Parts: sequence; structure tokens; C-alpha cells
Amino acid sequence: MPIVTPGKRPAKRFEKSRILGGKMGRGHKSLNAELNVVPMVDMMTMLVIFLLQQFSSTGEVLYMQKDIKLPDAQHGQMIEVAPVVAISAQQVVVTGVKVADIPDLDRDSGYLNIPALEERLRDEKKRWEFIHKVDPDSKWDGVVNIQADKAVPFRIVKRVMYSCGVAGYFNVNFAALDAGSTAAAGVAEKPAG
Repeated sequence: MPIVTPGKRPAKRFEKSRILGGKMGRGHKSLNAELNVVPMVDMMTMLVIFLLQQFSSTGEVLYMQKDIKLPDAQHGQMIEVAPVVAISAQQVVVTGVKVADIPDLDRDSGYLNIPALEERLRDEKKRWEFIHKVDPDSKWDGVVNIQADKAVPFRIVKRVMYSCGVAGYFNVNFAALDAGSTAAAGVAEKPAG
């Protein structure tokens, strides 16, 4: 008897059948599929290059908004991580959340405080306290970074500073561009009180 490859075979009477015989007698397709990985490697290389270009090794803590043109500063120091109050020509934003519109603040010039800004800064303080409640060595120092456009009137900046003080943020840093480069530097104001 000849050596037979193992596998399913139809019975002798089905070998010539059109229904079952043809299906069992066909050759098997290869299960190995060719996968071209060159496009995937190219895409991963592009992603790595993009992420390396976006990475900042200087540790910049401010997101530069397009609608804010910062003033230049001759002398400054690097700012630290703190809540950022961005004042553009149209709105006041705290850590990415809009709290007031500049035209509304101009119309409501009778008051010095901005209640929505104070509330948002108090929420930021509560969040900081919640995060650092297990660390007894950390001390909240009340630092806030103000990123104001050059064209914003001082009366608006004054109201923002007053609201920061009412919310408990007495150490105010102003973001400015270093006159020699495009990196943001902080010019710290003396603590109030």
C-alpha cells in the first residue's frame, strides 16, 4: 500500500461526485499572507520625528496663544508652574477655560473684581490642595502667571490682578518675551502685603 498524506478524504463513492468530490479534491490555499510593513515603518518614523520636534527640553510652562502678543523684557527669570491667566483682546482665560469677555469688563467698570475669575482661581487652589494633601512638606505659595497682550488696557490687567489677590494668589508673574529670543520669561512682581 502506498504512503498517503493524512487528512480528510471523501469516501470512494464520493470521489467522482460533482458536489463533494470537487470540494475535497481542490488544492489548499496558503494561510500565510504577505504583509508589507514598509509603509507602517515610514509612518512610525514620521510620528517620532514630529514628536521630537514638538518636545520642549527647556520645560516651558506657558502655552503661547495665537491671539496674544507678549511684551518684550530685557531682564527676567524663568517662570514656574502655576495657573495661567491669559488676557487677550477679546477674553480672559484661566488654564484654558474662558471666564470673562473684555467688552463686558469694559462696560462693567464700576467694580474692581471679576467674580468668575475669582471662582475659577479658587477651584484651582482647591485642586492643588487636593493633589498635595498627602505631602506635608509642600506649601502653597499663591503663584499665578499672567499672560497679557500688549494692547490690553491697564484697567483690565488691574482688575485681573485684584481678582487674583482676592482669590489668594499674591505672587504674580507676568509672562514676557525675552528680548534676545522667542522663549517666554517671567517677570515677577513683589508679593502684596
